[in-house]
Amino acid sequence: MSERAKAYVGAQIHDGHVIHDGRALLVSKDVGFRVLPLDALPTDCVTETLDGGVITPGFVDLQVNGGGGVMFNDDQSVDTLNTMANAHAATGTCAFLPTLITDTPARSRAAIAAVEDAIAQKVRGIVGIHLEGPHLSVARKGAHDPQLIRPMTDTDLALMLEAAERLPNVMVTVAPENTTIKQIKTMAHAGIVVSLGHTDADRATCHAAFDAGARCVTHLFNAMSQLGSREPGLVGATLERGDIYAGLIADGIHVHPGTIRIALAAKPQSDRVFLVSDAMATAGSRINYFTLNGREVFRKDNRLTLLDGTLAGADLTMPGAVSVMIGAVGEGLENAVPRATSTPAALLRDSSGLGSFGASTRSANYFRDIGSAKDVTRILTCESA
Repeated sequence: MSERAKAYVGAQIHDGHVIHDGRALLVSKDVGFRVLPLDALPTDCVTETLDGGVITPGFVDLQVNGGGGVMFNDDQSVDTLNTMANAHAATGTCAFLPTLITDTPARSRAAIAAVEDAIAQKVRGIVGIHLEGPHLSVARKGAHDPQLIRPMTDTDLALMLEAAERLPNVMVTVAPENTTIKQIKTMAHAGIVVSLGHTDADRATCHAAFDAGARCVTHLFNAMSQLGSREPGLVGATLERGDIYAGLIADGIHVHPGTIRIALAAKPQSDRVFLVSDAMATAGSRINYFTLNGREVFRKDNRLTLLDGTLAGADLTMPGAVSVMIGAVGEGLENAVPRATSTPAALLRDSSGLGSFGASTRSANYFRDIGSAKDVTRILTCESA
């Protein structure tokens, strides 16, 4: 056993799937992170006793637009990605998809190249890219610039397929209104995570897109056709399908806690619902405003809005989202933690052992009080052991 092996005892351990009591988390360069009975610990390991709390795997965030005062849309560079990575690592996120919001073809190409370079340079936490647009619906644009929204062309599709060859994980948010069934099939076949979002499509159209290979829905309830008495929309189609994943912005602002409870009760497989921060430049910084595609976004009372009041991303961290699920929504710790760890990791084409404790797991977090976003202590950084 490596001389660096260290065992943490005295806290509950959530391995990304279930909670363990009376066990230890062994951390070593040789085996990564392992949950072991106390009597199975190596005799030569260093032991640190914690005063209660919960240890969890590092968070996996599939929708990160910015952090540390910078936005990916403003500067598609390794420096920007490194700043974002450091900001989110400080709150326990060990893996994320830098997300480019609807922009020009040139910036989409630059974003893919920057992520490829960042991975090559081993920038911590970067595991692929999320392209949220520009092939969306103007009717459900949210904070996306309507002048940049457009149908997917053969050239756009070729870029997506090229990205899938160059990067371990590619996620693309599209609306069926501006993307064909054939394009969805082609992307899904190439290993791209196709997610429906910013769409006004009806139930039948959404089910057709799911059947074609779309596996996910971007920020459930927000910027999509709603559940109605005569037309279920994308919300209803998502809740009907046990095979479809759904991202959720659990900040108590984007979706009411009561609505979240109803969704979890309605969805056949509620373990397909995962948390995203949808974080903007404000994450890990004290700035009160920034720009998105030349428009000012203002930060006030935990909200990020355009001048007209439209929500523009979230002022949220992953531990904050878990806290909302436990506190406001009332979900148990055992079910809430996987929504930020193993569930989003399972959606990735290449998860590299993220989201649960095992030989290749990269990080752990220690929550002295996981029910409060104001009291989070991280004892293990988001780095390899």
